[in-house]
Amino acid sequence: MNVNAPGKAGLVLLALVTAACGEKEPEVAACAEPLYGGKATDEAWHSMVDVRNKPLDTSGAVYLASPTEGEAYAADAPPPTWAWALPEASRAPTSPASPAASPARPFRPLAWLGEWLVPSAHAHLPPYTGELYWVEVFAGGTCPVAQVLTSETTWTPDAESWAVIGRQGGQPLTLQVTRAYLLQNTVTEGPYRLDPRRSFRRSAP
Repeated sequence: MNVNAPGKAGLVLLALVTAACGEKEPEVAACAEPLYGGKATDEAWHSMVDVRNKPLDTSGAVYLASPTEGEAYAADAPPPTWAWALPEASRAPTSPASPAASPARPFRPLAWLGEWLVPSAHAHLPPYTGELYWVEVFAGGTCPVAQVLTSETTWTPDAESWAVIGRQGGQPLTLQVTRAYLLQNTVTEGPYRLDPRRSFRRSAP
């Protein structure tokens, strides 16, 4: 009979517990949750956060129509409307004889499958399928000073967001648009980002 076995097992268990207690979880800078536009949801935002540290990929970045590079806004200017488009849309001409076409989208044969597997009518918050845009305004820090997650291709900052941006007046500001395609809240294409970010200014009050 090996009377030392329980003692050894206890020492092994103690060592494992001690090692686990000694390990520290890596600290992750937590930024505020964005505003939501269109059909975007907080579940979709968490999916975007999960892929945010992927290597930079600009191959599918949006075509940013506004703000233009270096654009300046007066201190008392009303909130502008910033606009962008899918890269395919920027290359697809619209026939003058036909109504304006929606932005072109690559064919995705499995998109319908996600809708069929999880019918939105049976979900409290329908899982999102489609293009999604995470628009962030930075003033030099790690976290944005204003941001929105939206399924639309424009954003007019609300009064509070524009006021926050205004408090950064006089210093360089940058705008980043991260684009991804989600299938039932799962990122299947992207994320694609601008590089470099678009620079603009707002005059100090």
